[in-house]
Amino acid sequence: MPHALNDPVIAWYAEHARDLPWRTPDASAWAVMVSEFMLQQTPVSRVLPMYEAWLTRWPTPTALADDEPGEAVRAWGRLGYPRRALRLHGAATAIRDRHKGEVPDDHEKLLALPGVGEYTAAAVASFAFRQRHAVLDTNVRRVLARTVDGTEYPPQSTTAAERRTATDAMPLADETAATWAVAVMELGALVCTARTPRCADCPVAAMCAWRLAGKPAYAGPPRRGQTYAGTDRQVRGKLLAVLREAHGPVPRARLDAVWDEPVQRARALDGLVADGLVEPVADGVYRLPTGAPVSS
Repeated sequence: MPHALNDPVIAWYAEHARDLPWRTPDASAWAVMVSEFMLQQTPVSRVLPMYEAWLTRWPTPTALADDEPGEAVRAWGRLGYPRRALRLHGAATAIRDRHKGEVPDDHEKLLALPGVGEYTAAAVASFAFRQRHAVLDTNVRRVLARTVDGTEYPPQSTTAAERRTATDAMPLADETAATWAVAVMELGALVCTARTPRCADCPVAAMCAWRLAGKPAYAGPPRRGQTYAGTDRQVRGKLLAVLREAHGPVPRARLDAVWDEPVQRARALDGLVADGLVEPVADGVYRLPTGAPVSS
């Protein structure tokens, strides 16, 4: 029996869905995978130009795998969280080596790719291959928390109870379930937003448990806000910017010039090296990763 939320949300999506390139009928599974890596913690408006440039340069997993990982980091630009670029390169390499260059259509094989977690595996299986999987991103979790559980926000980490709720809410047919997965995600992105939900425009407002309860305020632990200015993330970004623009090894002095505080600067650089985003070439000289052995 269909869940009461299914039909109105799917009908709303048919009318209001954004025209995004990774949703077109001819979008490849690789294109869907690239979009999912890029969209993690990053708004669509920032992803679109990078996505187009990425697929122009690397239209297949093999094309990316055959290039240096540092080129993936360079092309990632200022999209943020650059480890995603290395993880996507690692996934592309595994697809080339294990799956003859084709993104696998099996959920377990997707999950076995390096850098691919439960969410990304479910999203690619659902959006690229039209399979029935619970795709639980922040938007979906928020919609289900409000409409089904009657709470303003979901828990900070995904719970087993949330997964059961999401599974119970899915249509039974694969194709319809795949449409539902993207439709409920879009509802959370455009209408049931975190700070200012537009309940008057919501197709399921009449059955939303949170709205019917009077929109009780969130009573859970404090929600973590994201800061950037003055953090190690900012310093890492400045260091990486120098290396991306250099197209070759960079002496430590050029990196030192981007941040005055030496302890934080050294900590940020050490973190980049530990994460594989930067390689020391020689004493006091650094480069983006090449995948080749570093000479001693």
